Amino acid sequence: MIDVTPPQSAIDRLGAGYWAESHRPLASLAFVLPLLALYEVGVLALGPAAARNGADVWLRTLLEMVGFGQYFLLPALTVSILLGWHYTSRQPWRLARGTLAGMAVESGVLSLCLWLILQLQGALLHVVAGHAGPSPEPAPAWLGAADSLGGLVGYLGAGVYEELLFRLMLLPVVAYAVRRLGVADVSSLVVAAVFTSLVFAAAHHVGQHGEPLDGFIFLFRFLAGLFFCVLFLKRGFGIAAGTHAGYDILVGVFLAQVA
Repeated sequence: MIDVTPPQSAIDRLGAGYWAESHRPLASLAFVLPLLALYEVGVLALGPAAARNGADVWLRTLLEMVGFGQYFLLPALTVSILLGWHYTSRQPWRLARGTLAGMAVESGVLSLCLWLILQLQGALLHVVAGHAGPSPEPAPAWLGAADSLGGLVGYLGAGVYEELLFRLMLLPVVAYAVRRLGVADVSSLVVAAVFTSLVFAAAHHVGQHGEPLDGFIFLFRFLAGLFFCVLFLKRGFGIAAGTHAGYDILVGVFLAQVA
């Protein structure tokens, strides 16, 4: 039989290569490493002015409970998990030029998509129930450069550590537990995505610094959790973390300045 498949153009080959390479754990590590470093150094440098992320606090508390309270252990474990994941996947230890820049652009575009989902949700609720709905990330009225910088640092930590906790760690564990009950692979991922997204949304309303419960905010964060699950499964940890951080910065810093 004659193969009539048209040859791929150089642009097609470049796009296919980026799509596969940006999904790899090594690309995720290289992409989130600057975010992780800026967050950890920023928290140390700013002290009380820094907004330490809740997932960071929970993970550190868990480590301290089992006798591992060293400050840099959590970021070291994050790096080790991604390195171990890449090693077990037996993929090449190299990155093509332009991969990280492409991931930054993709994360920015997806951040805007998530913000548009928020606007659509607000518009639909306004039509259906007459409820305009507040922003799920209330734009703070920054009082000074230190406060703005502290919030920015906190958003970087949210992108890395919330995706680490809810997507990289919790999602596979829940999916595995559901599969052990005899549920099919695809269905187990759906159940795990829904469950972890509910936990993700609820986590913002518990604890000493939890926000008052609001149905609009809870629903949006649940949808955002599903959005991040899809990104994690289809595009990898790096894109999910970059999009998460990008959305928080977009709403909490840039849009706050013009609100």
